[in-house]
Amino acid sequence: MNTNHKPALAVLNRWKFKEWIVCGMALASVGVGSLASAHLTHSSVLSAGDNRDGQRWVGTWATAPQPSLPGNPQTFRNQSLRLIVHASAGGTKVRIKISNTFGDQPLLIGSAHIARRTAGAEIDPASDRRLMFRGHASATVPKRSMVVSDPVELDVPALSDLAISLFLPETTVATTSHILALQTNYVSPETGDSTPERKFPVAKPIASWPFLTGVDVAASARSATIVALGSSLTDGDGSTKDANRRWPDVLAERLLKSMGATERGIINEGIIGNRLLSDSQSPRQTGGPNPLGPVFEQLGPALGSAGVARFERDVLAQSGVKYVILALGVNDILFPGSFIPATESVTAEGVILGNRKLIARAHKNGIRAIGATIPPFENAIFRSPYFDGFYTPEKEKVRQEVNAWIRNGGEFDGVIDFDEAVRDPSHPTQLLPTYDSGDHLHVNDAGNIAQGNAIALALFEGH
Repeated sequence: MNTNHKPALAVLNRWKFKEWIVCGMALASVGVGSLASAHLTHSSVLSAGDNRDGQRWVGTWATAPQPSLPGNPQTFRNQSLRLIVHASAGGTKVRIKISNTFGDQPLLIGSAHIARRTAGAEIDPASDRRLMFRGHASATVPKRSMVVSDPVELDVPALSDLAISLFLPETTVATTSHILALQTNYVSPETGDSTPERKFPVAKPIASWPFLTGVDVAASARSATIVALGSSLTDGDGSTKDANRRWPDVLAERLLKSMGATERGIINEGIIGNRLLSDSQSPRQTGGPNPLGPVFEQLGPALGSAGVARFERDVLAQSGVKYVILALGVNDILFPGSFIPATESVTAEGVILGNRKLIARAHKNGIRAIGATIPPFENAIFRSPYFDGFYTPEKEKVRQEVNAWIRNGGEFDGVIDFDEAVRDPSHPTQLLPTYDSGDHLHVNDAGNIAQGNAIALALFEGH
């Protein structure tokens, strides 16, 4: 759970994405519970498999959409955004995904560009490409939907920074965003379209990713996407801003050295405070003598749908997915007695059952499911308002039982032992002090490096 954001109220909607392959074209639909429907609008062929040139679309970067934090939502008018992302896999063609998942109004994109970033908000002008949407320079994203741009030819080196620039001509509220970007992004003055500018005019920096949720590259036919599905421990809370030191970033670097630029892309679908089994819309989540109940009621929607609910959108609907790393469960254990009543405590059997459901769904779709153990959290704190009562011996027992099943149950296709990588050998219920970011829950850069180095690269071979 991220501790750096002020309480805010938001409305959470549940979404499911499912791809249907029709006549070689992938058409997608999005459902909101059983009451309403929305659409995934494709401006080009969106296929998780090979494209027309015999290459394969893979995710080089992605982030999970979240509803904005209300109270003071970001609003743009006649302005451009320059959003910086760090590619994992390299490729020769590129396309982007723009999400209006939580929007109640259509989202107008006046123009969009992509280029290689040089420094700050500046780009290499020789690499600048205008993005089109079904042949048009502008796009309207219907409410509760997303669009995919037409592909453009662009050499994207692995581990390079890309700048995606979006012009928002109308008054636009950032109803869909990713809150914990840990990346400096840029907003222009209210002076019109600045998307093609080499020296982008900066009115202010922002630390989120509004609307942009994915970048795909055309890579070799041997390539594949790895999805990291997790909470703030995956999202990078505790790591250094603008440094790309989340553990999936470390894994991307190791994969490049081992397999080459076009073999494996890794996309980070971590969400702060996300849980495997429940979310703010689940029954009995509020009320009772829980000391941080008001914080949960205010922040809850931004913590995302339960992992079992968002798996289809954030894993199955991604391009070229062959592997998923399941790293959820810590907040299911931590939240009861702090953000929600203690009577909502989970059992190890419940967390195991949730993982089994995701394993089965992954296997049904030809995806290898890799389990990650839960690191220790004794003395974990929440900073504002200050609270240090997350840990109990009963919660530790649940963590140990879940970890024992992950390691020894034989139900995952592979295991990553994050617990062993970052725990203190002399006090294994705590993080090793040199890996502790300060809240005794999230690891720092060194801890992320230790976790990234603990992943056996052989897990991602031969599939």
